[in-house]
Amino acid sequence: MRILLTGGSGMVGRNLLGHASARESEILAPRSRELNLLDREAVAEYIREHKPDLLIHAAGRVGGIQANMADPVGFLVENTQMGVHVINEAYRAGISHCINLASSCVYPRNAPNPLSEDQILTGELEPTNEGYALAKITAMRLCQYISQISENTHYTTLIPCNLYGRYDKFDPANSHMIPAVIRKIHEALVSNASSVEIWGDGEARREFMYIEDLADCVFSVVEKMRIGDEVPAVMNVGIGRDYTINEYYQAVASVIGFEGEFVHDLSKPVGMRQKLIDSTKINQLGWMPSTELPAGIEKTYRFFLEEVTNG
Repeated sequence: MRILLTGGSGMVGRNLLGHASARESEILAPRSRELNLLDREAVAEYIREHKPDLLIHAAGRVGGIQANMADPVGFLVENTQMGVHVINEAYRAGISHCINLASSCVYPRNAPNPLSEDQILTGELEPTNEGYALAKITAMRLCQYISQISENTHYTTLIPCNLYGRYDKFDPANSHMIPAVIRKIHEALVSNASSVEIWGDGEARREFMYIEDLADCVFSVVEKMRIGDEVPAVMNVGIGRDYTINEYYQAVASVIGFEGEFVHDLSKPVGMRQKLIDSTKINQLGWMPSTELPAGIEKTYRFFLEEVTNG
């Protein structure tokens, strides 16, 4: 099987390429200098030339609350263009299978938890990342429309919970929570700081999954598609439980060895109070995550020490 993977140089893409199942297929993972996903004609030409059997769309401009709030236009426009260009041109070229990766930010800000797939577009989005969410919803709906109008075409969207792990971004300006916390607590430890600041009261709840588990899930769905099993159009992918922000800080501190105190800045934004997704559909297909939080943080911290601080 020949697979076109977008976003091969990102965290998700690099973990997909590093997964054991990646060796069983020919994976095309063009970098941005080889294929500009914002250029529709270039995307169409690449797909016509290489004729992949399956598309995994993992590319995107990503970032935490700060990055999304700083440039909502960029997050909306670039992610929408990437998704529409890649998915629609794959369909136009006759590619029958696609796995599109979305984000749990597609859910309404006030939807009851755990979040189930049928709640999408039933309420207003979280304002701090609305642009990114709208782009992901557009790509998801495009996949659904394509599958509806073409009997032998199966385009599925996976909605992972928050992710962390190897190849994550640790720059505070554009990182997600766990890598940002790892860097913040590591620097506090190195500088012998007595305290670390937490945005808000730390009681907001989040679900984080180690990135290698998502890669494993994607290839399990690839295999289902390869053998012709029916796969739902939209599926959440998570670990089935959440933790408070305070608990994540404590877990990271425990792994790193920081024994100082935490100070809360109640003036800072915290986003949704809870975001726990319902992963029943993917679990029913036979997939379950395998990495516990302490082990995932330890692996991520080891990567940070080896690749970031020593890089």
